[in-house]
Amino acid sequence: MSVSPPLPSLRHPPIAFAHRGARAHAPENTIEAFQLALRLGATGLESDVWMTSDGVCVLDHDGVVGSVVRRRSIASVRRDQLPRHVPTLEDLYAECGNDFELSLDVKDPAAAANVVDVARAAGGDAVARLWLCHHDWEQVAQWRPLADDVRLVDSTRLRRIKEGPERRAAALADAGIDAVNLHHSDWTGGLTTLFHRFERFAFGWDAQFPRVLDALLRMGIDGVYSDHVDVMMERVKGS
Repeated sequence: MSVSPPLPSLRHPPIAFAHRGARAHAPENTIEAFQLALRLGATGLESDVWMTSDGVCVLDHDGVVGSVVRRRSIASVRRDQLPRHVPTLEDLYAECGNDFELSLDVKDPAAAANVVDVARAAGGDAVARLWLCHHDWEQVAQWRPLADDVRLVDSTRLRRIKEGPERRAAALADAGIDAVNLHHSDWTGGLTTLFHRFERFAFGWDAQFPRVLDALLRMGIDGVYSDHVDVMMERVKGS
């Protein structure tokens, strides 16, 4: 039985984003995890970014710190009150350089401008390799004036696109939003082709297993997110 050839992607090879760093191999969202991910070959890093009460961008998933008895939101504390393992965005660039794509889920929309400023200060192509993600594409569109070359991402699920994928793709193109990021189970070859027709990148997250990665790569995906950097790189390099 013949096997149809893989669909073309807009980026080849696709970006290999290490989800929260090399999360399967080191404590997530730590400098150790980010450095290990890059050593394992990841071409992109992923994290969530929050802003402290004194305006510092930090990388953490839940956005809360403290004991079970007394949990506090990151937005309510100063940088110097956070645990030492929580890195700032400046720490990431200082320790890992800027030779990678960086996908940040912007949990506090007010942090977007600060994130771009930190990337700009990091120098090189840091701003052009920065992908700002959020679940509300209209919010994402408001970040376009921050920098012409920053990348913007609509992170959503297919069931939430009530107007239909084609209208969403057209809206993203009109708004200058570069990519759509969907759970791997939402993607089909037809859907990647649709977004590519509007010259929007197609990203797939939660790609943890070889069969999932292989399926996404055959669909022409432009970026994958995985906790298992070693598995991800094996499949991406073999695609």
